[in-house]
Amino acid sequence: MKAVERIEQHFLLRQLPQATVLVGLDGYVIDASDSWLALFGIPSKRIMEVNIFNLLEKVDGLKENIAANKTYSFRHKCGSENEFIWLESIITPWYDERENIVGSIIQSNDISREAEKELEIDRIHSILKTKSEVAHVGYWEFDVQTENLFWCDETKKIHQVPLSFEPNVNEAINFYKPGYSRNKISMLFHKAIEERSPFNERLTIITKNGEEKWIQSAGKAIVKNGEVVKVFGTFQDIHDQVMAETKIMENEQLLTTLIDNLPLNVFVKDLDSRKILVNKSECEYLEKSPKELIGKTDYDLYDEEVAKISREEDLEVLKSLKPILGKETISIKKDGTATNFLTSKIPLFDLNNKVSGLIGISMDISSIKKKEDQLRNLINLTSIQNKKLINFAHIVSHNLRSHSANFSMLLQFLKAEDNEREREHIINMLTQASDNLLETLENLNQVVDINTNINLKKEPINIYDHIIKVRHGLTAFLEKNQVLIKNKVDQKLVVKSIPAYMDSIIMNLLTNAVKYRSPERKPIITLTTKKVDNKIILSVSDNGLGIDLERYGDKIFGMYKTFHNNKDAKGFGLYLVRNQIEAMGGKITVNSEVDKGTTFNVYFNEKTK
Repeated sequence: MKAVERIEQHFLLRQLPQATVLVGLDGYVIDASDSWLALFGIPSKRIMEVNIFNLLEKVDGLKENIAANKTYSFRHKCGSENEFIWLESIITPWYDERENIVGSIIQSNDISREAEKELEIDRIHSILKTKSEVAHVGYWEFDVQTENLFWCDETKKIHQVPLSFEPNVNEAINFYKPGYSRNKISMLFHKAIEERSPFNERLTIITKNGEEKWIQSAGKAIVKNGEVVKVFGTFQDIHDQVMAETKIMENEQLLTTLIDNLPLNVFVKDLDSRKILVNKSECEYLEKSPKELIGKTDYDLYDEEVAKISREEDLEVLKSLKPILGKETISIKKDGTATNFLTSKIPLFDLNNKVSGLIGISMDISSIKKKEDQLRNLINLTSIQNKKLINFAHIVSHNLRSHSANFSMLLQFLKAEDNEREREHIINMLTQASDNLLETLENLNQVVDINTNINLKKEPINIYDHIIKVRHGLTAFLEKNQVLIKNKVDQKLVVKSIPAYMDSIIMNLLTNAVKYRSPERKPIITLTTKKVDNKIILSVSDNGLGIDLERYGDKIFGMYKTFHNNKDAKGFGLYLVRNQIEAMGGKITVNSEVDKGTTFNVYFNEKTK
């Protein structure tokens, strides 16, 4: 009966799907399943020759563990070095019917696929660890079911905890700085699990050593069968980076504040002369925001001719790599507004020392140019006034000396004369000389008043009305000389002038025209006006004797200069007129042809004096 049972047990063992072998205490195989023989490539007829200790000689501690009569499992290779499989074997003590140990039962399973996966996982973990150490980026993993939290070595280093430290979620969250960072990471971690929302945030932690650090914390839920099973994340120390960025931002803010508050227009252009940076002054000058100016060229902002010149300057700087410093330029915007600038353009180099654009700095010197013009005008005016003063001094000296000599001579005659009738005649001449001296002094006084009275203000004056006024005052004089006045002046035209000077100018020009009328024809005086730029021109034309300008042109406005044998001519009126006009910032010119007539052109400066 026992023999039959052994035969049945033998056939039953041979048909087991799991690779199973019975081994005696000496290690020799007693029986085995076909699957075990196939797994190790052993023919069934040689089964009794196999010793398990030789077959698995590379398995450490095999004899010791079998001798210990304990159930245990181990992993080992089966096959050659080039072609093998991974097995997981379980050794169990083999008892006879009397509970005596007669050997071991070894069952093996092919776990090659699982082993390969584990090896791949180990390889990935090894790569991840290496990358983590090289890049200083740690990682962490939270198991939702077990609530176990894993930190890699790099993550632990960042937290400045021992490598043996095993954190939990609460401890991990408490490393974050109280306040915003701790509240933020709690919310993000909760949303990652509940809403599967990934996160990537810059936060601050306080390390085990009490050091405050900026870190980049990221996490993402791992979903399996519709459920979140894990949350995997990275952890990076970015403290130095944040500190560097903060320093850069502070420097940029300092530089921006400095540039924006400079009383200069500052701009940066690329190689195509497009603006890539502008300061506050440049924006205010162009009346545009930085957003509106970035990417624009001078052709978009200025008059085409000005833009062309500016582009040529840019190209010169970019080609020669030599700066243009302190060049006077005129900027004309699209609306026609012109501004004088003192401009510098400097080549801009990148980190590779290649030119990448240019820096422009412009200072508005319009007010300086205006003051220069004013100073130049003042110098010219001073020069003219100085010449006038010298000329005036000569005139005064000459005229007063003439009067003085006349008086001295007449007084000597009076002293030497005994005849009463002659003495009376000399006294009459002295009286006439005295009247002439008073007239001369009065004329000179008028000139002095004109050149020294700076308190007189120019007022808006209607030229036409003042001509009518002066004409009425000269009615008898004009009618006596049968003068025809043609007043063709614009009745609405208004100029800025000193009223007393205006009357004097019109009266002197009218009376001058009458004095030098031609005896061959009826005198006609024509008054017209026209506007040129910012000046209004009053023209007074006559058909009188005319003046030989080639002969007398440089003397016509001199004091006491006369050019005809006219007993009424004193040569003072035109001199007075010129002084009055120039005192108001204007000028007077003359056109004349002998025996055809003369035209005086009075230029009134419309700018308020």
